[in-house]
Amino acid sequence: MNTALVEIKNNIAYDFLENMERMQIIRIVRQTPLQRGKQKLSKRFAGALHLSDQQYEEMQNNLNQIRGEWERTI
Repeated sequence: MNTALVEIKNNIAYDFLENMERMQIIRIVRQTPLQRGKQKLSKRFAGALHLSDQQYEEMQNNLNQIRGEWERTI
């Protein structure tokens, strides 16, 4: 038996998976909040913004510019 972790992106996909579970094709193993909490945030939210490469580069450039404008009083 193989195991796979699937990220569900919308309710239609979730309904589809539930139907497959009812037909005994798959078994849904739900993660508890405790299990999700152990996962690194970088892994948990990687790709969540669905940015193109150009949008990602622009965001990184803007973030670097904002960081450079902060006044350092340390």
